[in-house]
Amino acid sequence: MRLRLLTFNIAHARGASPVHQSLRSGAGLRANLLKIARLIHRLEADVVALQEIDEDSRWSGSFNHLEFLREHTGLAHAVHGVNNRRGGRYHLNYGNAILSRFPVPHHENVSFGRGTIGQKGFQFVEIDTPGGRLPLVNAHLHHRSRRLRLRQAAQLARFLDAQRAHRRGRWRTDPIVCGDLNNPAGRPDATAGLLRHLGQFERYRLFPTGRGGGVAPTFPSLWPSRPLDYVMLPETCAGAASMVIRSFLSDHRPVLVDFTLRSA
Repeated sequence: MRLRLLTFNIAHARGASPVHQSLRSGAGLRANLLKIARLIHRLEADVVALQEIDEDSRWSGSFNHLEFLREHTGLAHAVHGVNNRRGGRYHLNYGNAILSRFPVPHHENVSFGRGTIGQKGFQFVEIDTPGGRLPLVNAHLHHRSRRLRLRQAAQLARFLDAQRAHRRGRWRTDPIVCGDLNNPAGRPDATAGLLRHLGQFERYRLFPTGRGGGVAPTFPSLWPSRPLDYVMLPETCAGAASMVIRSFLSDHRPVLVDFTLRSA
């Protein structure tokens, strides 16, 4: 069966502007989220991996952004992985999320730290597609420190090794890994390390592909010059095609990958 996966750092719904989301009106945030929902619908995405999405945060309108998108995309299944929780007058609750056309019978969230702001992490989900159970990781790694990214990538690799040992019999394919990895793929950093680790179990390809066979840039959205957002696909996901979507709804551009799950 053919599947369409979208990964998108939506920057707390503030749009491509450098103006912080706390300085945007609730109406403006909702308007931008509605545009994101329309984009997801237009692209006919089956699974959407989101980063920097708020559950309920003072700085972004104090409403559930994932539920808003679920209602306006028609994708029935939604799972939030909150990596930052802070109560009180200036409450903050945000992280990563999955929207899916298909049921998500299993999901786990791992935060890389215990702070209440600025923490990154990853989600692990299993999605029951008509072609079989699809394991997927939605990750957001540290944006400044290579040392921390490498540590986070190693933690993710250990997690996947444990999942593979206990849950591999349920899977149709090895895990797909996607998200905002915050480093160029061609350097000795987290992305290259994860690909090398995953390649011990199955051959993987890195998307989005650019001109000349390299990796296409996704950041900043107004004039992309850096590849930061990726999808790592095992070869069980055949006939893959990718595209960086021209969009100014965030400071990142979304990445769409279309592929077929090979028959068992």
